Amino acid sequence: MAIELAGITYRYAGASRASLGPLDLSVAPGRVLGVAGANESGKTTLCLVTAGLAPAVVGGKLEGSVRVDGADAAGLKPHELAQRCGMLFQNPSTQLSGTTATVFEETAFGPANLGLALEDVLERTWWALRAVGIEGLAPRDPARLSGGQSQLVALAGVLALRPRYLILDEPTSELDPAGTALVADALVRVARETGAGILLVEHKTEVLARIAAEMVVLARGRAALSGPATEVLGDPRLAELGVEAPARMRLERELRAAGVEWTAALDEALA
Repeated sequence: MAIELAGITYRYAGASRASLGPLDLSVAPGRVLGVAGANESGKTTLCLVTAGLAPAVVGGKLEGSVRVDGADAAGLKPHELAQRCGMLFQNPSTQLSGTTATVFEETAFGPANLGLALEDVLERTWWALRAVGIEGLAPRDPARLSGGQSQLVALAGVLALRPRYLILDEPTSELDPAGTALVADALVRVARETGAGILLVEHKTEVLARIAAEMVVLARGRAALSGPATEVLGDPRLAELGVEAPARMRLERELRAAGVEWTAALDEALA
């Protein structure tokens, strides 16, 4: 059981070359696959293809196969795919409906439109709010939230659909450190408590170091590096690929180059 991309190549309509691929990867339930890369490396395109939005919504040409728990994504209806693969975009304002008066109603918007029974909608909504730790925001106006809070509301709305997989396209890119911490904490909790498989595209490698089990670094739409997150993030080739290693790893590397041993005291100082 997994999302499996096999021999994927994707080219946008009118483009002279493929933006993605050839590429193979999988996202298993309960695991977090981190994705990094320079601008224009194919990260957002990977999200769109994995979520089934490309080419179904944005057009273009897709070769290879995308299978979700063994089913061909191209054969799934939009509402079926949305319940299997939930996607969260960079800017929550593009995802929130803008039609609701409270965070509770916003979170309930998706499941309510699935035609579920009222008790099921209520149960899913409270579960999603608790999963990301924002049940206290339920009566708040969605238009009067911080950036981090808005992103958590958008995440709760996706979770309320009960997808087996989450595709997150740089969810902290527009957030300050406090907002980034809110979202990172929520993702750790979601992965641990829901068993959802997560594809996390993120340029903040500190977030990837904390959350991801495995990682892929894209370059021109292909996997330039892949493997356990700790190994990929410690690879000296990261900088050449336009990805900055986490601050702790950079500091550790520089200290060792200067002949200074990394000690437990430094671990405690940076904790």
